[in-house]
Amino acid sequence: MSSHPGPESPSERYRASVERAAEAKTHLGGFIRSLEFELDDFQREACLSLQAGRGVLVAAPTGAGKTIVGEFAIYLALQRGLKAFYTTPIKALSNQKYAELAAKYGAAQVGLLTGDTSINGDAPVVVMTTEVLRNMLYADSDTLDDLGFVVMDEVHYLADRFRGAVWEEVIIHLPSEVQVASLSATVSNAEEFGAWLDTVRGQTDVIVSEHRPVPLWQHVMVGRKIVDLFAGDTSFDEIALSGEAAATEAAAGEAPAGRAAAGKEVAAGAPVAVTAELPGRPGRPEFEVNPELLSMARAESQMNFRGRFGHGGRNQRRNQRSQRDEPQSAQRSPVRKASRPQVIASLDRQDLLPAITFIFSRAGCDAAVAQCVAAGLWLTTEREQQIIAQRVDEAAQDIPSDDLDVLGFWSWRDGLLRGLAAHHAGMLPTFKEVVEKLFVDGLVKAVFATETLALGVNMPARCVVLEKLDKFNGEAHVNITAGEYTQLTGRAGRRGIDVEGHAVVLWQPGTDPAAVAGLASRRTYPLNSSFRPTYNMSINLLAQFGRPRAREILESSFAQFQADRSVVGLARQVRSREESIAGFSKAMTCHLGDFTEYARLRRALGDAETTASRSSSRARKSLTEDSLSRLLPGDVVDVPAGKSPGLAVVLSSDHESREPRPAVMTLDNQLRRIGLHDVEGPLSPITRIRIPKSFNAKVPKSRRDLASSVRNAIREHRPPAPPRRDDDFGRASAAPNQEKRIADLRRELRAHPCHGCSEREDHARWSERWWKLRQETDGLIRQIQGRTNTIAKTFDRVCGVLSGYGYLETSDTGVLSISPDGQRLRRIYGEKDLLISQSLRMGAFNDLDAAEIAALASVLVYQAKREDRGLRPKMPSVSLESAVDTVVREWSALEDVEEANKLPLTGEPELGLVWPIFKWAKGRHLQEVLSGTDLAAGDFVRWVKQVIDLLDQLADIPNLDPRLARLCAQAIKLIKRGVVAYSSVA
Repeated sequence: MSSHPGPESPSERYRASVERAAEAKTHLGGFIRSLEFELDDFQREACLSLQAGRGVLVAAPTGAGKTIVGEFAIYLALQRGLKAFYTTPIKALSNQKYAELAAKYGAAQVGLLTGDTSINGDAPVVVMTTEVLRNMLYADSDTLDDLGFVVMDEVHYLADRFRGAVWEEVIIHLPSEVQVASLSATVSNAEEFGAWLDTVRGQTDVIVSEHRPVPLWQHVMVGRKIVDLFAGDTSFDEIALSGEAAATEAAAGEAPAGRAAAGKEVAAGAPVAVTAELPGRPGRPEFEVNPELLSMARAESQMNFRGRFGHGGRNQRRNQRSQRDEPQSAQRSPVRKASRPQVIASLDRQDLLPAITFIFSRAGCDAAVAQCVAAGLWLTTEREQQIIAQRVDEAAQDIPSDDLDVLGFWSWRDGLLRGLAAHHAGMLPTFKEVVEKLFVDGLVKAVFATETLALGVNMPARCVVLEKLDKFNGEAHVNITAGEYTQLTGRAGRRGIDVEGHAVVLWQPGTDPAAVAGLASRRTYPLNSSFRPTYNMSINLLAQFGRPRAREILESSFAQFQADRSVVGLARQVRSREESIAGFSKAMTCHLGDFTEYARLRRALGDAETTASRSSSRARKSLTEDSLSRLLPGDVVDVPAGKSPGLAVVLSSDHESREPRPAVMTLDNQLRRIGLHDVEGPLSPITRIRIPKSFNAKVPKSRRDLASSVRNAIREHRPPAPPRRDDDFGRASAAPNQEKRIADLRRELRAHPCHGCSEREDHARWSERWWKLRQETDGLIRQIQGRTNTIAKTFDRVCGVLSGYGYLETSDTGVLSISPDGQRLRRIYGEKDLLISQSLRMGAFNDLDAAEIAALASVLVYQAKREDRGLRPKMPSVSLESAVDTVVREWSALEDVEEANKLPLTGEPELGLVWPIFKWAKGRHLQEVLSGTDLAAGDFVRWVKQVIDLLDQLADIPNLDPRLARLCAQAIKLIKRGVVAYSSVA
């Protein structure tokens, strides 16, 4: 922010001089003297609040310097002889902050605590992940003694649906005397979040800055040419400040409306100049989109229009078909898209390096580096290459030479020497750390990264490039939101180095400049709580505070705070609708009788007719599910639809699932599962073969032999197995009852007095309006009831589950207490906390050795990608097979209980990491461990560290069987070796 104008009168100058002299004697004055720059207004304001003993919420753009406020909190703690904790959402950021603070205050003064790393944990300043602090609070750790300040960096992570609840737990449970400095990206409801902090933490000042210290300019790269997104000299800062009133409109998913409007203008031959209306400011001054980009979009649209409709007859129909089947990226464009090496070369020529190119794919990031290397791109000088080579070789000197090849070390090193690198979660943590340091030092000029880089790691660049404005979210390709766009492009512009930053969007076929401008004109997004009581959270609250106080604490969460605020608006809507309902009721009054009753009969008749029409499709689905569940290994079926239609042989049946998905092998040797979407009705075997006991689905020859057996059976017309006695499929005879119900309702309707009313249809129209509004109003009332005490109600259901499992005990006097099993659950943290506890309780770990324990722990932490889930692998040992059966059985029972209690379901145990972890624990080389899997080295290291974290938790559980605790510690030693032991980050 620009500083205030200086005082003019002598008295004002004197007062300012006195204030400066007074400030110089304070802690803030000492802190400012230690800096090499002046504080911005928002930084000074936040620091003054902390010095005055108040908490702060600082919301400012990426790169604005929020962390200075956190560093002042640390400075205050040290000056006052207190402790300070600096919490971050990810381990990589914790490591980075630890290195910065250790360099500033000395290694003896600073500690680091993450899930797998513990350095100087009793130091006066400790950097940690937020989960570590949460665990300390529940364990009532001695480390919390003399804690004066907690800095919560990237506090907007509170909205993360998987981990966000941890931030609220920490904020709620920290002792009241601890001052909290919350640092957030710019969010549109900072005042609401600040009001909640004020409620739970005491006086908290909300300080919001919209100013970017380095202006950000928006561009689109068309071919190899970089074109301004906006006409005139308009920076991102000006746009964001002008659009500030509508920060609540976050979704870039609203872009299609703009795209449709733009399409109408093109089709109608609208003028070239198009403006991007600022969100929330209808009719207010807008920013003009660059006419050159609009002309390009028009030319592209016309080219595709002519290509689709330019010929008649057969050609036209063929073109229409091909256009429908053609993906957007394959549509024609007058622009020849620049290759990745050409993009980097163009940025280099225009002095826009260093740059981060965001590609929403790990494989895409690695491919981009390979393409630039193949194109002969060099961005470094000889001297820079020498420095890079020295640093890379130093970083790799402790990595076993056998592992370098499987880690892709040599191609990675070659890219770095040229000034090129990828950055994503699949990389070895050590490699990522080297890339980050080389980039910050200006030695690496071009980084191709996934969006995870934007989540806090300090890697500012001169320029940020976005290849696309959509990404795959695990289920579908979706547009990035305005908040994500802001987070990604916020990396552009290095304070103290660059005069301005640049964001570049690559032109793709179908790009709509107005939609891009819409993204660029919205910079904030709302912060919504993801808080919900978990089993571990609930039992810790009960143990520390008892049930009444625990409910009160949960009702003080940000989630309940937001729900309560929304109830006020809903109640206002209910009052308004009730007035309209009264008017509709008067309008449908009939002089012949009760029209409300007549309308009820009409609706009942309509519902009965709809139910009858649906019952046949439901029966067909039920029969189909039944037929799939009855398929046995060796049955040969003809799959009519799906990815691989045709003949297939069943390899394993699926009797227990709600939606059966038996595993099959097609005649082209493909392994897959078939479900309801693959069949059009009940599926019956057409023949049957015997599957040899020696059959192994992983061996190609076994698959070929089995396919040959299927063909022989088809040729010989072998009959299928005879149907079982119970193959009746349970056909229901509900249709006659439904027909009788419909006939009765029709008779009642005709006999009603209102049936003969001459104004019957007018009354009916008012009745329909009354009914629809009544339904909507009742829905709003249910929402109000559902949002009132919603968190506490969930807590009560969680307590019901814990009581059912025996983790909570109720005395004869009605006092609730924690059982010994419940005390164990208090020390288990993770998404599958209750399942882990149940697995321990049912003896799943009892008969295992150390390597098997590590493998079983992986089942309880690993989360496979959806497409990676396949057939259940055979376990390395009989005892491990039995242990896995126990875990799966407990999970299945727990899922049923959770479903009955309307609680979120615990994730299914995943077996995809069992063999890699088992082999690693047995001392195998990394290449052998990863062979035959889709795991990247970085992913493997990350999952091993999570297994170590769980084993460490289990080993520390009070009153655990000493033998099991010893084996857990031994298992940690077995897997914490090689690249895992060396990778001290991530």
